[in-house]
Parts: sequence; structure tokens; C-alpha cells
Amino acid sequence: MGWINIAIDFLLFLFVIDCVLMCLVVLMQRSKQEGLGAAFGGSMMSDTFGAQTSQVLVKATVWLAATFFILSILLAHLYSQKATMKEKGSPLQQELMQTVAPATKPAADATTSTPAAANAAPATSAPAAAMAPATTNAVVPASPAKPTGK
Repeated sequence: MGWINIAIDFLLFLFVIDCVLMCLVVLMQRSKQEGLGAAFGGSMMSDTFGAQTSQVLVKATVWLAATFFILSILLAHLYSQKATMKEKGSPLQQELMQTVAPATKPAADATTSTPAAANAAPATSAPAAAMAPATTNAVVPASPAKPTGK
């Protein structure tokens, strides 16, 4: 799962760079009101990219948009693989889980074989049982019985 995390980090870095560049390229394109391209000066844009400034910016937008979609699909695929591996575990973890034998149940519980356990109060009261998580398999020791006489 380590290579997936590295690939996700690297692709996210490229994704952010692509988004920033695409925003800049789209804002630099010439519109009817000149947009952000006028802020750089019309002559500077034509000096930098030549007479076909708008065509260069359109091509850059197309390439950056294609890169954006490809990176989005790759990231979605890697995130789904990461979730699947987290759910199932790695192939090594799956192999280790198959070789472990299921735990056997003990023959007799130590607390039920003693005579004091017969006089003991229930192991948990209703509020304590409601607060205990349902997934634990821990054995709670019985509390000693309270004397009724004086």
C-alpha cells in the first residue's frame, strides 16, 4: 500500500500545478473585454508568443484540460484501490489471516466452577452493560456479593 500513497501524493502535486496553470492560461486568453490578458499588456503577449497568441493559449488550455481529466481519472482509480486494500488488507495480510486457526472455546469458565460465584451478583448492571461496546469479547470479573445481614 506504500506505493499507492506515494503515487497519490505525486499525482496530487501534479494535479494542483495543472489546476493553477490552467487557471492562469484561461485568464490570459483574450476576450471581448481583454480580460487578464490586457493586464500584461497586449504587446507583451504578442512579443512573447508571437502574432498567434490566442492559438498558443488555446492549445495550452486543451493540453492542460486533457491532463486535468487524465489525472482525475488516475487519482480516482488509485483512491478506490487504496480503499479496497484497506478493506481487504494487503495480499500478505490476507495470506497471514488464512493460516491462523480459529480460536477454540475454553471447556469451562473459572468463575462458574467456584461456590462463591453462585452467590455473586450479576457481572454487569444494566447501565454498565449499555455503556460497554458490543464488539468486545472481554470477560468482566464478577463482583462479590454484599452481605444482607448486620
